[in-house]
Amino acid sequence: MTQQDCTSDDVDRALIDTRTIAMVGASPDPARPSYGVMRYLQKVGYRVIPVNPTAVRHSIHGERVYSSLATVPERFEMVNVFRRSSEVRGIVEEILPLIADKGIRYLWLQLQICDAVSAERARHAGIQVIMDRCVKTEHRRLVTSRQGLET
Repeated sequence: MTQQDCTSDDVDRALIDTRTIAMVGASPDPARPSYGVMRYLQKVGYRVIPVNPTAVRHSIHGERVYSSLATVPERFEMVNVFRRSSEVRGIVEEILPLIADKGIRYLWLQLQICDAVSAERARHAGIQVIMDRCVKTEHRRLVTSRQGLET
């Protein structure tokens, strides 16, 4: 699935249906894109749980960092990935046994993160995949379009 294969309605549904996001690759470094995106998502009302095995001694925007998706004690509807495309396969393999227990419904791969084979494996398991899109940009688009409908 490429960006063109995923409709704006699919993206909007994922953003509307989601309350809690596990962010794989969240960074405590303000220079990293994940840092700003996490803060934005928190400000607009999402609960964001950072997942990064190299940052477990930190907290990011007031949230404890977990070493893996399996160690997150709560449920989360979306896994948002800020890692290289080459790491998506391992992330999907980690997600598969957690789907029911954690309530995972969406896998969101940020801009320039693509892995068609792993995306298909996730879809086959019942997960909606959004690939090569920025969650912050898409949320802003959704808010703008909804505001246009209200006026």
